[in-house]
Amino acid sequence: MSKHYYTIGEVSNLLDVKPHILRYWEREIPAIRPKRVGRNRRYTLEQIETLKIIKDLLYNQRYTVDGAKQKLKSDPAIIEEARQEAVAKQKLKVNAAMPAIAKEINDIRESLLKIKRECKKLSGNK
Repeated sequence: MSKHYYTIGEVSNLLDVKPHILRYWEREIPAIRPKRVGRNRRYTLEQIETLKIIKDLLYNQRYTVDGAKQKLKSDPAIIEEARQEAVAKQKLKVNAAMPAIAKEINDIRESLLKIKRECKKLSGNK
């Protein structure tokens, strides 16, 4: 299955952005507030999608950080789009994992049936 939370290092590698840049964006843009576990940041898939949008605004569309913050604040559809993208990716991962899960369940079922047959043989019940 897929992960629920990603570390700042994983997100940094995924977005090809240094961790200190992510921390800076986190301080400046309220739309990004990763969960904190001790001193470690944990980003959700939705936050990663939002970070991709922010990176696009800053690097490709040439917004300033303040401009990107205002854009996200004034157009909530952008954040909703990131949320929907994250949900769609999560569904794809779950759907992709379903055949493997079904096979594993079937293998467990077969093992349990085999154990049941062995138990019946040992107890003398047929």
